[in-house]
Amino acid sequence: MNALFTPITLRSLEIPNRVWMAPMCMYSAAPDGADIGAPTDFHLTHLAARAAGGAGLVMVEATGVRPDGRISPWDLGLWNDRQQQAFGRITEAIRSHGSVPAIQLAHAGRKASVEAPWRGSRPVPEADGGWPTVGPSTEPFADHPVPHELTTDEIQQLVRDFAASAQRALAAGFQVVEIHGAHGYLINSFLSPVANHRTDAYGGSFENRLRFPLEIVDAVRAVWPADLPVFFRTSATDWLSENPADPRQGWTGEDTVQLAKELQTRGVDLLDVSSGGLVHDARIQAGPGYQVPFAAQARNGSGIPTSAVGLILEPAQAEEIIATGQADAVMLGRQLLREPYWAHRAATELGEEPRWPEQYDYAVSRHSKKI
Repeated sequence: MNALFTPITLRSLEIPNRVWMAPMCMYSAAPDGADIGAPTDFHLTHLAARAAGGAGLVMVEATGVRPDGRISPWDLGLWNDRQQQAFGRITEAIRSHGSVPAIQLAHAGRKASVEAPWRGSRPVPEADGGWPTVGPSTEPFADHPVPHELTTDEIQQLVRDFAASAQRALAAGFQVVEIHGAHGYLINSFLSPVANHRTDAYGGSFENRLRFPLEIVDAVRAVWPADLPVFFRTSATDWLSENPADPRQGWTGEDTVQLAKELQTRGVDLLDVSSGGLVHDARIQAGPGYQVPFAAQARNGSGIPTSAVGLILEPAQAEEIIATGQADAVMLGRQLLREPYWAHRAATELGEEPRWPEQYDYAVSRHSKKI
């Protein structure tokens, strides 16, 4: 069996293969009214299709743990009963196709309250349904409004918000919860000295900058079943130290290794490794598999299982990443938008039997062999 289609077990959960759907914001939730933040029929179709397409794990996009934690007014949220019930349909559909339902819990911090990308990603004024943003400091993102610097009490409330949302995720049927600590959103902005200028227990030293993320991990792990895994998504680098001409000293791959070690001791089971997003003007050296070395560095330096993401396009490329120990799984994003049945194509090209839904199997697999 190819490495890409070997099951992986995290705690008691077996995931049938290493082809996973990355969390990708769709900006398609109800923006207001009783169903604000709830997933719609679009999300049900979108996510179930990737499960039917053979992805071993299907990760729901960044989901706000509170209304002002969403990236945009059209983002998903999980802070009330109506949202929780709507997610139940989705987890049932994903599991019916033999895939694992996962959800990424998030707070957008100083990058919140913006338009959808196809509307320009500009800040949404409060008069038009936006809201004030928050951060570790008053350092804004790009030309966005200056965020409110969180107080200690507000930080502690956010920790409770993440835990409460995780409890709702479990009740909705999710088997994996991922804490979003990447891409310049709230948790990531606490980690990086470029955005975190605090002088109290949540800023300054490396240990202090880890305090808020680790408190969230502890709170989520405390309410999440011991036999189910917790993931953490990180930006392995701000892409500042890679540019000698940039005087800013940001987060680095070596910092990520140290973070990974701390996360392991707190019960995190896999590090979902991405990069960038903290500053708008970083020079990112993108190309096929460009973030895979960061996943390999974290895995080799700490021993924590990792997933790799970023322009992973072809089955042979994905197979090599897993077979050579660079990561334990691949997260596919835009490629799965273009090709929902990528996992079935990968299985065929690598000599495996595709895991078609039984409703398709006779026509697509068995019947085709008779022709």
